[in-house]
Amino acid sequence: MPSPSTHPMSSQRAPTIPPLRARPWLRLLLILLGVSASISLLTCLRCLDNPQDMFINFLLTALYTTGLWLANGYSVDWLDKYVGWKQAPAKRLVLTILVSLVGSLGVIVVVRLGYILYRHQDVRQLVSAKYIDGYIFPLVITVICSMFMHSRSFLLGWREALVRNERLQREMAQAETESLRQQLDPHFMFNALNALTSLVEEEPKLAVRFIRQLSQVYRYVLDARQREVVPLADELEFAKSYLFLQNIRYGEALQVELPTAADVPAHFVVPPLSLQLLLENALKHNAASVSQPMHLRIALDCAAKTLTVRNTLRLRRLGPDESMGIGLPNLTARYGHLTAEPIVVARTEAEFVVTLPVLEMER
Repeated sequence: MPSPSTHPMSSQRAPTIPPLRARPWLRLLLILLGVSASISLLTCLRCLDNPQDMFINFLLTALYTTGLWLANGYSVDWLDKYVGWKQAPAKRLVLTILVSLVGSLGVIVVVRLGYILYRHQDVRQLVSAKYIDGYIFPLVITVICSMFMHSRSFLLGWREALVRNERLQREMAQAETESLRQQLDPHFMFNALNALTSLVEEEPKLAVRFIRQLSQVYRYVLDARQREVVPLADELEFAKSYLFLQNIRYGEALQVELPTAADVPAHFVVPPLSLQLLLENALKHNAASVSQPMHLRIALDCAAKTLTVRNTLRLRRLGPDESMGIGLPNLTARYGHLTAEPIVVARTEAEFVVTLPVLEMER
């Protein structure tokens, strides 16, 4: 018989029982009951000699406190879905006050009506001048609850905005570094200079145009890197210049279709260098030849407000220093800070398709 130290089960730990944790709603209920008990003791010291009155006072206070807390708490969640503090602070403040007062008055009326029916009293007491003072104390609780809940909502929204802004700044800096790294990459410069050398010798006029397009590419990169969004028309003009340089290099191996920048609405905008990243990825990751050319198609759907980039999928093996794998995730993160519309990436046997949402600048 094996000893305990060598028994197969001795190496396994005995199952541990997870510690008990109070559910959030139970913890909140206990807090509200504690607050209600404290308020009851402070507001009805004479009830200490009468347990029945103390219980009724505690029950009413608990109903008021819980009802007002829930009414104001749910109003915060409801308003956050439609009107945020960051987007429209003045409108949010007015709606906060109105919703809080209406919801709180509804809770007060329901609780008072229940108390009147319990006492078999006249329902008209709800609006009688004699008992109008009964609304003052619940409204004081309302003000306290409302100030706490909505102040908390505002502070949380403010903190979230700071975190989002800091994250966006970091990702923008990464995007700028990556874009400059790609554009100033030695391979890019080497290929551009090689193409320029052959053009200077064989086609001087085309060489001049090549130099102009190359300067426009670099000017756009330097001008756009500090901006959050750029006009889509400018981005398409940049893509045209960039693809002109690539056409010189690839020749008939690269077939390009793109919309005319003049037909793009002036208020359409996108993050800068979005197209450059997608075009660079397509050319870097896929093989192209005259017999099997790469087709690059950029299409704008003004009705759906989308920009679609398609390229022939014919993957080639890359070296470890050729691809860092952060371009498309970085672009997705940048879009995530500007719009709720996602970037859609689709891959078939023949094509790789990326659909970008087009943003609109307020006119």
